[in-house]
Amino acid sequence: MITLRIIKKYPNRRLYDTVISSYVTIEDVHQLVQRGEKFEVHDAKTGADLTRQVLLQIITEREDSGQPMLSTQLLQQLIRFYGDQLQGFMSGYLEKSLQSFMDQQSQFRSQLNTIIGQTPLGVFQNLTERNLELMKNFQSTLLTGIARPPSAQPAPEPVEPAAAPVTEKKKPRGKA
Repeated sequence: MITLRIIKKYPNRRLYDTVISSYVTIEDVHQLVQRGEKFEVHDAKTGADLTRQVLLQIITEREDSGQPMLSTQLLQQLIRFYGDQLQGFMSGYLEKSLQSFMDQQSQFRSQLNTIIGQTPLGVFQNLTERNLELMKNFQSTLLTGIARPPSAQPAPEPVEPAAAPVTEKKKPRGKA
């Protein structure tokens, strides 16, 4: 059974995981996200839901370190949607687009693992066998036409000229 993990955030910015009864770091919360665990972050004093703020903090820290995923142009475009009539639709659209991307990425990784799962020698051997088979087929097709002496090759069938159409002779006009 999947239980919702409650993390309390105290005024001193410390995070307390109520499931393991221990303080956790923002990196620990990041690991919960990576593992797909369900959780919420609540203000310890007021009970207000702070989950979004903590997730945005994780994104901000990730964007500051290493190569950013969200370009300045993308962030500006997102900001422009705030207050727009389509703001409500944007969240659903982004979620579906990201899910589609993740599904495609999963399929690609699965196919790549199938290929890489073989030993390099096995991949090379399969490739070599396929190339040899193609070469044998090509050679047999090519040699079939070349190997026959001209006398062994069937002679082309003679083509008879088309018969001229038969026309009726017309009877002379006159007395019948």
